[in-house]
Amino acid sequence: MLSGNVDPGLYQPSALSTEELAAGKVLLCCATALGDVEIEYESAAAPSAVREYSARVVNMEKLTHDVMRVMLKLPHGQQISFKAGQYINIILDDGQRRAFSFANPPHLPDLIELQIRLMPGGRYTTHVFEHMKEDDAVQFEGPLGDFSLRESERPIVFVAGATGFAPVKSMVEDAFHRGLKRPIYLYWGVRQLADLYLPDLPQRWARDHANFHFIPVLSDAAPDDHWTGRTGLVHEAILEDFPDLGGHEIYACGSVKMVEAIFPTLKSQGAEEGMCFSDAFTISARSMAFQPKQQAGGK
Repeated sequence: MLSGNVDPGLYQPSALSTEELAAGKVLLCCATALGDVEIEYESAAAPSAVREYSARVVNMEKLTHDVMRVMLKLPHGQQISFKAGQYINIILDDGQRRAFSFANPPHLPDLIELQIRLMPGGRYTTHVFEHMKEDDAVQFEGPLGDFSLRESERPIVFVAGATGFAPVKSMVEDAFHRGLKRPIYLYWGVRQLADLYLPDLPQRWARDHANFHFIPVLSDAAPDDHWTGRTGLVHEAILEDFPDLGGHEIYACGSVKMVEAIFPTLKSQGAEEGMCFSDAFTISARSMAFQPKQQAGGK
């Protein structure tokens, strides 16, 4: 940045160091201008693996009243290579993008699984729920993003909010496939029992893998839920279970609001700078030249 002031936003220290920030560097994917600014952009060639694809919808399954599982298939002989935790950009007719994470693991690339949550007034999600049908064409680009498991021996704590479960599913299934034995804890925070749209899957993971632990947390359990499990905010359950988060890797998948709320409290209990990673998404209200990652909440 050559002149002006910006709010650097929510970012990982590994992506932008204190020295780089002091030198005027910012991340355009999350920075907000506070007035007129002048920037100098250092161009870099896009990764050769990122390309546009045309796929077909081969299956749609309503997992809850507001979550749809959409399965896409590429033309015969085509596959897309990606890392667990990455995402694709759905390309709309007018060139706008809507980002959704791979919910399938990389070793099962024949079908691309998306978990799409209906957002009130959302342009694309409304289309999915009201107009999309099997055999529809879908244009997208990918793979994108660098949200993936780091190579280490540290225990892993996943924090998923609502459809933030999608990239977690890909990452956990990939970890099992690669034989990772690191302890893995998944805290999935939702409002009510019905919002746990694939509850049997993480329960099966816990039965089949001794290193995996599943902790669902309901923030507003309904009387009809007859819920006897954990309640409250999802990060509060983590703080109760981990008096000291030092030595752990924390991966948060959900809204920016959720991530902004939990990271400071987790860090106050020992979570280390550079060991907290996020796949925060926002709701797109208008066309933008640069948009943050939108996960399954993109409109």
